[in-house]
Amino acid sequence: MLGLEQSLLFLAAAVLLTLAPGPDNLMVVSLGMARGRRAGVAFGLGCALGCLSHTLLAVLGVSAVIAASPQAFMALRIIGGVYLIWLGVNALKSTWRRPVAPIVVSAETSSVSLTPTFQQAGALTLFTRGLIANAVNPKVILFFLAFLPQFVEPARGGVGLQLALLGLLFTMQAVLIFSTIGFLAGSLGQRLARDPRIALWLDRLAGVVFIGLGLRLLGA
Repeated sequence: MLGLEQSLLFLAAAVLLTLAPGPDNLMVVSLGMARGRRAGVAFGLGCALGCLSHTLLAVLGVSAVIAASPQAFMALRIIGGVYLIWLGVNALKSTWRRPVAPIVVSAETSSVSLTPTFQQAGALTLFTRGLIANAVNPKVILFFLAFLPQFVEPARGGVGLQLALLGLLFTMQAVLIFSTIGFLAGSLGQRLARDPRIALWLDRLAGVVFIGLGLRLLGA
């Protein structure tokens, strides 16, 4: 089991690292602004829960194998980069094909009906995309391999269990932070998207961000 001091130190470091600007944060912010609160939270939850796969790999030692194999690392980096570029290109294609629709206001609810964006993907689809985007990122795999063991205390025994619990703790705080970021970005995006032209450019911005992150991953 984890000690109290051990857990608090790890949690403090994990929160600071999660809040630091990075690819996951950029994706959650851009998608939240383009699609609204529900989409931002869904994608953020997917990114956060993707950390569980990295935890499992770290516990099983697969991450060490990937880190020691340039070919495996390169293959995973290509897969991750191409996947992000694919998401971005599809987002851009949907905006160029979509006419700027008028804003529809419901008389009963006085709510604004926003133009469906990012290929009209539902929350479950966006959650899955966030999960995959995080899971296939080799840099996150290496980060977990380097970060988690620093907080393991061998004297407590059960190194594998400690790694698993630390990974679970990291995932839990990431769920809270990414979902909050997605919600706040979505709130801002929904206000801006009251103008259909702004909604269109928010979608285009999200597509550009995804393509840029994919190219960065391929060229890293």
